Amino acid sequence: MSRVVITGGGGFLGSRLAERLEADGHEVFPARRRDYDLTVMDAAARLFDDARPELVFHLAAEVGGIGANRANPGRYWYANLMMGAHVLEQSRLHAVEKLVIAGTVCSYPKFTPVPFVEDELWNGFPEETNAPYGVAKKAVLVGAQAYRDQYGLRAAYLMPANLYGPRDNFHETNAHVIPDLIRKMLEGRDEIVLWGDGSPTREFLYVDDCVDGLALAAELYDGREPVNLGTGDEISIRDLAELVADVTGFEGSISWDTSMPNGQPRRGLDASRARELFGWQATTALRDGLERTVAWYRSTAPAHASG
Repeated sequence: MSRVVITGGGGFLGSRLAERLEADGHEVFPARRRDYDLTVMDAAARLFDDARPELVFHLAAEVGGIGANRANPGRYWYANLMMGAHVLEQSRLHAVEKLVIAGTVCSYPKFTPVPFVEDELWNGFPEETNAPYGVAKKAVLVGAQAYRDQYGLRAAYLMPANLYGPRDNFHETNAHVIPDLIRKMLEGRDEIVLWGDGSPTREFLYVDDCVDGLALAAELYDGREPVNLGTGDEISIRDLAELVADVTGFEGSISWDTSMPNGQPRRGLDASRARELFGWQATTALRDGLERTVAWYRSTAPAHASG
């Protein structure tokens, strides 16, 4: 049994990981922003003093879809950079045995060849709308490697594909594409309008598969190199919208606002490194994960799920 801190422990991914680790017998300390603002070093120090962790998962992030990134570039750069730096420093000062950091595929260059291989991470600048967030998270990778080299801090850095699943963020202004589509299609609208032209591709990872990857990496991976967590299945936003419409039973029309940005042209990950280094592989098919997510949303938001 270990004492475990999960930053962002009350969030979408963090709460699922906390449940998994508690079931495995660990003593879990889920750190929430209302209690510990990790952008402030004193608050980060107080967290580590209170929890005395042996193992830390750094999942806390300020992030959203394209609109939220465009509205908050400075905040997203600052908050994610500071949180990562403070968690690294406090992990060093408190002699944490292992630190597992969730990075982001937004750190990859805008025109990375598909499938994304980890060695391509530094071969260009990220897509502009989420570059401040992606660059901040990439800087945390550099910090983790530097702390390993100078202080011997064992830090693993994972880059999950776009996450989705039950308990995702369905907020009207900063939800990612899957929960945004589900919410809109279950509101009983005759038409929904989506940004861009639908041509960009994305890869989606079911939240419980990501939890498995984090837990396995904590136990079995002790390398310095970043590792993708993904399915290897790429889908266009247009095809995704049609799939979500089928799963939700949406019978209205889907229109595309081409005056709005598409975001990164393509995303799809090579997850072979995770399989080779610590035996992880995603097991949830996209349609199966969508059906579970829609069922959860219908059960928890009946006023918005009449469709």
